[in-house]
Amino acid sequence: MSQASAPVAPLTPQIDDILHCVHCGFCLPACPTYEVLGDENDSPRGRIYMMRAVAEGRMEIGDNSFALHIDQCLGCRACEPVCPSGVRYGQLLEHAREARAEAGGVLDRLARLALNLIFANRWLQNLFWASLRVLRFTRLPLLAARTGGSKRVPGRFRFAMAMLAATSPRFARGLRKAKPRSSEVSAQLDVESIALLEGCVMAGLFKHVNRATGRLVVAHGAWIDRIPPGFCCGALHAHTGELEKARDMARQVIALFEKSPADLLLTNSAGCGAALKNYADWLRDDPEFAERAERFTSSVRMVSEWLAERRGPRYAPLKARVGYDAPCHSLHAQRIGDEPVELLRRIPTLEVTQLPRADRCCGAAGIYGLTRRELSGELLKRKLAEVKEAGVDYVATGNPGCLMQIGAGALVHGARITTFHPIEALERLLEQ
Repeated sequence: MSQASAPVAPLTPQIDDILHCVHCGFCLPACPTYEVLGDENDSPRGRIYMMRAVAEGRMEIGDNSFALHIDQCLGCRACEPVCPSGVRYGQLLEHAREARAEAGGVLDRLARLALNLIFANRWLQNLFWASLRVLRFTRLPLLAARTGGSKRVPGRFRFAMAMLAATSPRFARGLRKAKPRSSEVSAQLDVESIALLEGCVMAGLFKHVNRATGRLVVAHGAWIDRIPPGFCCGALHAHTGELEKARDMARQVIALFEKSPADLLLTNSAGCGAALKNYADWLRDDPEFAERAERFTSSVRMVSEWLAERRGPRYAPLKARVGYDAPCHSLHAQRIGDEPVELLRRIPTLEVTQLPRADRCCGAAGIYGLTRRELSGELLKRKLAEVKEAGVDYVATGNPGCLMQIGAGALVHGARITTFHPIEALERLLEQ
């Protein structure tokens, strides 16, 4: 009789990637949680050390200390650009959260069940987003956000309402449209076929940004084929340790794109872009999808990347000062920093500057602002102070979570700033 093989310890398959870390410490000053907490365990180096201890059987995956410090990570990946060893920390974090989720308690399982239930069923997802849009339309979230210091509005609930209020297109009301314009492509243009991933959060709460993206891409001479709204890229699931579900969603998106006549897939969400470009890693062990994922990944672009490579139309002037804050999953995960700033500088008379420490996380990180309210709040407080220091009228950033976090912070703290996606300004000021 053959002897049964011993069970493989969690994170053992990732041991080679874990051992790439030489514990040099270059990541420490780049890490927002280490900066705030000053705890080695809340640095990338410390977390990787704990991952190694789990893989080698020296720490249990269910250890409360492991859960605490892994959960307190923002996943901003600011450690990756400064790592001389090229440690793929983002991937390690996803695997660590997957292993930690499997060993989690009842609350963890309920949270994962709710996430899967809503985002795996398009009817439920549409109902969920529609309910939030109706609530937003009542202006009750805006009222709750501005009810400062009231004991009748608990802090966590108030901030959640402020995040919802910050998704309203009213927050771009200062950007007036220049002239009526056609959404049709001129017959003289050499038309390029582009697919646009409308996504889940963007389609649910930022339809105005998706519409602006489509019109702007058309104005640059392309034909749009939309990946239907409601198809999640899997980023939310990967961040919470639901890697297998994220892989299922990746397969769906790849199959949809393959049916499209488009050559490129664009996204206007930094979180989605980072996830889409990570499909080759997610599916590298899938015999059916490994090569398809490689081809797909090479076809993904952030809309700012695509637009920056092209000579654009003219824009109406805007006399204002804009501070650009780089989303972590754009700057650190995709190394996209200059393109959005260059695009905004195409608008005449608009003064564009990068915020002080624009490379530092605002504390959004998905629903981190609700689950880790104190730590997220401290990072947001610092971000708002940097906005004030810059003396800008607007804050532009290209990720839904960052728009919601900074916009909510401005509402709750009474800051006189307006947040918007760079694409909104470009589309509203188009001249034809």
